[in-house]
Amino acid sequence: MSLELKAITKTFGDLTANDSIDLKVAKGEIHAILGENGAGKSTLMNIVYGLLQADSGSIWVDGNEVKINEPSDALNVGIGMVHQHFMLVPVFTVAENIVLGHETSKRGLLSLTEAKEQINKIATEFKFEINPDDLIENLPVGVQQRVEIIRALMYEAKVLILDEPTAVLTPQETDELLNMMKILKAKGTSIIFITHKLREVKAVADKITIIRLGKVVGIASPSTTQEELANLMVGRPVDLSPNRSISNVGANVLSVTNLNIYDFAGRAIIKNLNLDIKAGEILAIAGVQGNGQTELVRAIMNLEENTTGSVKLEEVEILGKSVNQTLDSGIAYIPESREVDGLIGSFTIAENLILDTHDTKPFASFGQLSATDIASNATALKKEFDIRAQSIFDTANSLSGGNKQKVVLARELSRTVKLVVAAQPTRGLDVGSIEFVHERLLAERNAGRAVLLISTELDEVTALADRIAVIYRGEILGVVDSSVTREKLGLMMAGIK
Repeated sequence: MSLELKAITKTFGDLTANDSIDLKVAKGEIHAILGENGAGKSTLMNIVYGLLQADSGSIWVDGNEVKINEPSDALNVGIGMVHQHFMLVPVFTVAENIVLGHETSKRGLLSLTEAKEQINKIATEFKFEINPDDLIENLPVGVQQRVEIIRALMYEAKVLILDEPTAVLTPQETDELLNMMKILKAKGTSIIFITHKLREVKAVADKITIIRLGKVVGIASPSTTQEELANLMVGRPVDLSPNRSISNVGANVLSVTNLNIYDFAGRAIIKNLNLDIKAGEILAIAGVQGNGQTELVRAIMNLEENTTGSVKLEEVEILGKSVNQTLDSGIAYIPESREVDGLIGSFTIAENLILDTHDTKPFASFGQLSATDIASNATALKKEFDIRAQSIFDTANSLSGGNKQKVVLARELSRTVKLVVAAQPTRGLDVGSIEFVHERLLAERNAGRAVLLISTELDEVTALADRIAVIYRGEILGVVDSSVTREKLGLMMAGIK
C-alpha cells in the first residue's frame, strides 16, 4: 500500500510544527524520517495515525484521499503505529493486550481463542517467540515491542509507523528488529521509520526524508554518509566522532562498596554493587533501561532512602548525607530528567543557573540576592554554553530540549567539582546538541575530573567511555574496556556473562 501526504500543515499557537510537508511512501518501501528534536517528525506521524488533525493538507492511500480523524480511521485504511513508549497494560497477557478495544465475547465472556490462533500464526510467520498467555510485565522490552508489531499486523496494517523503535533495545534486539523490518518489506508492508540513529537508517532505509524546523529540507539515499545526513538535519557541519584523547588517570575519586538499594516492599533493586571511578576517566554504566541505573544514580546523590553499603568521595563517606551536602562535597549532577529534576520551569534562565549556589557569594550576601551578579553570571554562561534564548530572563519552560540541557550543564559544570554524574545526558537531543554535550563531558575528563556516565545509547557509551561497567538486574556483570565489540557488550546487557 502506498501513502502520500500533500502540503500537511500544523500549528500550535505561533509555532508551526509542520509547514506544508509533502511525503511519498511507496508500497514495500522502508522510508526513514530524520530530524532534530522538535523538527516536527512525531507531530506529522500523529496526524497520519489520527492522534492529531492537520490544519490543512491531505492524506492519500493508494491514490485515494482519506480522512483520518482518530486512530480507528487509520487502522481501517491499513495504517498501524508502534509508539516509542509502548501502549501496553503490564498486568494483562499478550492476547489480552492485542484484543484491547477489539474484544469479542462468547456467552457474555471474553473469548481469546481466535486471537491466540492469529497471534501464533503471525509469530510463526515472522519467527517471533511469543506465548499469547504470557504477562506483559514478565517480558523483555524487545519482546514487548514485538507484541505491538503483532497487534498492528493482526489488524492488517499495510503501512507501519515505527517511532524511535530501538530506543530501549539491546544491540542484538536492534539487529533482530532491523531484520524483521526487511522481512515485512519483502512481504509488501510499507514502513515509516522515525529515528535519530544514523547507522540504523543507513542499514535498512530505501529512502530518507530530512525535516528541519517543520519543513522538508532534503531527500537522501542510504549511500549518503552519516556526516552529510547530520549536516542536513541541523543545517551546519557536525562532528560525529568526539576526540577522546589519552588522559592522565589519577587516584580513585568515587568508590561504591557493597551497595544495596531496596524498594518499598523490601526487595533489592541494587545488589552488593561495587565500582570505582578515577580522576581523568569516564566510566560508563551500560544496560537496558530499568536494570537499576536510575536507582544507582539516586543513591549516589542521596535521593534514595533504603540503602546500605558505602559511597565514598575521595575516601570521605557521603552516603546518608543531605542532597545539598552531597553537591557541596564536589559532585556535579546532570539528572535523567531535566524537566523534573534539573530545572524549575517557571524560574528564569538566570535563576536556574544559580540553583546550587543561590545562598553563596557573590549571588547572596546577608540573606539578600544580588541581581547584578546573578545577571552577570547568566550572561557569561549563556555565551559560553551557547544557550539560545532571547533573554536570560526567559523562563526555562520556553526553551527547547537541547537548550534546557545546556542550562543544566552550564550550572553544574561551572562549579568546582571532583565528580560529574551524567544520567542519560543526551536523551531526546538532536545531533547538534549531542555533539556539544559530548565535547563538554570530554573536557571535564581531560581537566582531571572523574565522570560517571549512565546511558542506554551504545554508540555514546563506546564513543566516550574509558571503561564500561555493564549492569543487569541491579548487578554489575563486568567491567570492560571501551574497545569491546558491540556483540559482546550486547550479550552482557542481556545478562550473559
